[in-house]
Amino acid sequence: MTEVWILCAAYLIDRVVGDPRSLPHPVIIMGWWITRLERVIRSLVKKESHLKLAGILFPLVIVGGSYAVVWLLLWGATFIHPVLAWILGAWLVSTTIATKGLADAGMEIARYLLAGDMEAARRSLSMVVGRDTERLDEPEVCRGAVETVAENIVDAIVSPLIYAAIGGAPLAMAYRAANTLDSMVGYKNEKYMNLGWASARFDDVLNYIPARLTALLLVAASWLARLDWKQCWAMIRRDAHLHPSPNSGLPEAGVAGALGVQLGGLNYYQGVASNRAKMGDAKRPLQASDIVATIRLMYLVSLLCLLVSVMISILLSTGK
Repeated sequence: MTEVWILCAAYLIDRVVGDPRSLPHPVIIMGWWITRLERVIRSLVKKESHLKLAGILFPLVIVGGSYAVVWLLLWGATFIHPVLAWILGAWLVSTTIATKGLADAGMEIARYLLAGDMEAARRSLSMVVGRDTERLDEPEVCRGAVETVAENIVDAIVSPLIYAAIGGAPLAMAYRAANTLDSMVGYKNEKYMNLGWASARFDDVLNYIPARLTALLLVAASWLARLDWKQCWAMIRRDAHLHPSPNSGLPEAGVAGALGVQLGGLNYYQGVASNRAKMGDAKRPLQASDIVATIRLMYLVSLLCLLVSVMISILLSTGK
């Protein structure tokens, strides 16, 4: 039952402690290596057409390296003491989850909105989204916060928990490395269209099943929260495929349906307009309470996912 206790401990560490700035976070180390690997690749590969092949190095080196380093750390810790390996494993898994971080970021925006401080709310939103926030009104700030929390339920909670259940801290960290790669080089722009394609595609593949599990858990969480679970499921089926990502549309459409609001629409990135497909029906304007409701849904999904992860871990352990 060691794997089960590690999962539960990791979840509790994240819920209570989160990611203290005083401790080094693995994602920062990953980001350092990704930046340096990109420099090496670009210094060696001059032709843009060859960058597509070179882009495969990112998942191989960063994801494979993250798995290997964590496996070696845990292997070495077992020689010192099994309890040390247990504690280290739980802490490492906790760093791949961001339940508290997502909730704190969302609640900060909601508090500023409720206090009537739009400038602070926009500034707080700009810390978690890439879109321009300087001129957003209250419903648009709310939309940005709700979309961010909803979208990150998959890659910040469900996916790492599922991969931790399957392969422990090494696989959870490998997933986090793949997700970090996507966030740094997986853009479909001129700079990363070729170099980042493998990272973007790999992240999509890893999140494919967890995203669909998230959709089911959202329906259950909506029912538990006494929200519109039927509309949650209906919007997932109707609108999720409209999102440019094969995975992000599922939680966003589900949250839109559960809350009875509409997500998506016109965003600006460095002054350039980007029109996203709309998901859900605009039954009313978005408000600060919708951010709080989305965070509540996220918490419920995280608990349900923990239960699923524990069951997966037990089944895998009994099958060995």
